[in-house]
Amino acid sequence: MATEIKVPTLGESVTEATIGQWFKKPGDRVEADETIAELETDKVTVEVPAPAAGVLQEIVVKEGETVEVGALIGVIGEGEGSGAAKPAAAAPAPAKAEPAAAAAAAPKSDYGSAGASPAPQAAPAGASNGSAGGSMPAAPSAQKLMADNNVSDVEGTGKRGQVLKGDVLAAIARGAPSSTPEKPAIPAAARAPSSGDDAAREERVKMTRLRQTIAKRLKDAQNTAAMLTTFNEVDMTAVMALRNRYKDVFEKKHGVKLGFMGFFTKAVTHALKEIPAVNAEIDGNELIYKNYCHVGMAVGTDKGLVVPVVRDADQLSIAGIEKELGRLAKAARDGSLSMSDMQGGTFTITNGGVYGSLMSTPILNAPQSGILGMHKIQERPMVIGGKIEIRPMMYLALSYDHRIVDGKEAVTFLVRVKESLEDPERLVLDL
Repeated sequence: MATEIKVPTLGESVTEATIGQWFKKPGDRVEADETIAELETDKVTVEVPAPAAGVLQEIVVKEGETVEVGALIGVIGEGEGSGAAKPAAAAPAPAKAEPAAAAAAAPKSDYGSAGASPAPQAAPAGASNGSAGGSMPAAPSAQKLMADNNVSDVEGTGKRGQVLKGDVLAAIARGAPSSTPEKPAIPAAARAPSSGDDAAREERVKMTRLRQTIAKRLKDAQNTAAMLTTFNEVDMTAVMALRNRYKDVFEKKHGVKLGFMGFFTKAVTHALKEIPAVNAEIDGNELIYKNYCHVGMAVGTDKGLVVPVVRDADQLSIAGIEKELGRLAKAARDGSLSMSDMQGGTFTITNGGVYGSLMSTPILNAPQSGILGMHKIQERPMVIGGKIEIRPMMYLALSYDHRIVDGKEAVTFLVRVKESLEDPERLVLDL
């Protein structure tokens, strides 16, 4: 008896994914709950376990193709897997999954922790649900794409004339009629072809869903927010001395190393309580003030930037923050972050200093209103008490949404962070 392999529920607001990798091939033996495939969503990578033991009889959806939650991606049959799977003689072949969307199609969710993908919308009035006489409604992803682009009368190529996402993309590319009298959007200019010699030395690689999401979210943040950046610098002498004095005892007691992120996170949570606008967001004509601090930490991985979240960071000690940061950083590198690890952030910290950055203007992680950029610690001559001394200095950058955060609030926030770091005993005493 054959067992179907279907796309599992991927979490809140995630409705589709891309087949990233198959770990088995047709004819291979699989055990129950063994990981047989990997799905890439616009937030995290999800493993697909085998629903039963047997032989992988057929792979319905190939690597790189896009599927929706609940879609059939493979079939497990009975047997020991001694050879290649035999083709089914009488049973009809499962319907092929929707082809992968073109790289130009933007994914639906954010790259980080805050925000959620919009739910599939109904197709616009007058939109075709398929080819002539088609009885299947358009796929949810196709309905949303038609609604977003005011496209109607799309001919479906799916089963019983169903309109698939690829059909809509093809219709948009060739200039499908709009469901409203509005003028169609001007398509982006095509890339000029490279010369023959250069083309032979170029390599085209399809963007992963995560990379597409990063690109879309960052551009959306620039287009939506009134983004501005304010700078300051912090003398790291006191933090470095405190860390050097207690790092061995700290690691022995808590089982984690004492880094700088624990201090910065606590300094941020103190400042967020004093300046709540930096911890708020805009929702239509309303402001939402968060009486909690879920701090996102931007982490670079081989697959791109992810922003896991330290929840209720204001209620954690420095040791608690360091432990949670260690867990999230390891999960990010291993690709095992869960959906809950990535959602709900209210403020973000990004540390370009680990790569040598001296100064930058970080982009907001929408819909958040603030992001703090840390940078390289560099010794510089500073005037202290009328004398020139060499001090380990770090530039700090706060990018903020000027629609909700005034300049006075932004500068005050950054000054409070600076004051806490230059007098770290304040963090320990919660002052």
